[in-house]
Amino acid sequence: MRVLVLGATGYVGSRLVPYLLEQGYDVVAASSSVPDPDRFGWDERVRAIRCDVTDERAVAAALAGVDAVVYLVHSLDRADFPDRDRLGAAAVAAAVAQSDVRRLVYLSGLVPDVAESELSAHIASRLEVERILLAAFDGAADGAADGAARGAVALRAGVVIGAGSTSFEIVRQVATLFLVQPVPLWMQSSVQPVAISDVLRAIGEALHDEDLRGAVDVGGPDVVAYPDLLRACGAEAGLTRVRLPAPVAPTGLVGLATALVTTAPFHTVTALVESLRHDMVCRPAHTWAPRDGRPTLGLDEAVRRALTPAYAGPEGALPSDPGWTRSHPLLDVVPLPAAGRAAARLALHRVRSLLPDF
Repeated sequence: MRVLVLGATGYVGSRLVPYLLEQGYDVVAASSSVPDPDRFGWDERVRAIRCDVTDERAVAAALAGVDAVVYLVHSLDRADFPDRDRLGAAAVAAAVAQSDVRRLVYLSGLVPDVAESELSAHIASRLEVERILLAAFDGAADGAADGAARGAVALRAGVVIGAGSTSFEIVRQVATLFLVQPVPLWMQSSVQPVAISDVLRAIGEALHDEDLRGAVDVGGPDVVAYPDLLRACGAEAGLTRVRLPAPVAPTGLVGLATALVTTAPFHTVTALVESLRHDMVCRPAHTWAPRDGRPTLGLDEAVRRALTPAYAGPEGALPSDPGWTRSHPLLDVVPLPAAGRAAARLALHRVRSLLPDF
């Protein structure tokens, strides 16, 4: 089976491509700029191409000879991400509907059980993209050229645990930087994190399991409050931290403060923080259950892997991960306590944003 991975150079995509190769798939890796195979450690088995998902002609060309598509494109680093993601989803859906593609897998986000008018812009956008892509086969033929069944699935995941994951890195940096951590009362909502290795397993199964259709939730075995994520990161790093309730803390102010004290892209942080107001947990009747019978990875083990230097599995850091997730070489030789190292890392990141050659 030939699989086109749209958004192959992002956090999930950079780990999905080698995973699919290990599973015997023929992989076409696409991103908005031509991927550098050397940067990602891909070999000659990977066909790397440029594909702007908002360009329907470019998408149609990329779909030539493709059996399945994995859609991983998100534009949270832009202020206009809802518009950009809507255009991309519409272009891909239109091209897929006219192609011989049999399966489409979209990595979406968990949707809280609230009125749609209460959803954050981030989750509302994910849901909109999901609906556009799931409708890609509406009105199309029931089978592809070889008569195989066609279908689409949206895998909804919450906080993905792994070094380099945006949501995990934000939590880890906050847990490391502050000795005393104010926690807004509205941030006591529940979340069901999932290890990146389990996300890859779910995508792999969705590519060939025709029973997986529509929206399917993907989560690990643990349901915790957001402060427990901070606690898990701190405990694994051997850090003692004090968390205090913050009764008055508007989401906009918390988003701004978090963006200022982490190295993650500003618009990404503020969009994600806005989503913390509601419970982000899997729906019991619509949750992915691994077909191989192996249980999903628990939170503590996933965090341990993510924080283990040079861990070789998917939860470990990759050289291709964004620069803001990595430390500065200067900090590798200067002995500092964890909080001091985090503060120095943030300061160096701010300097590098002003002086790129530093």
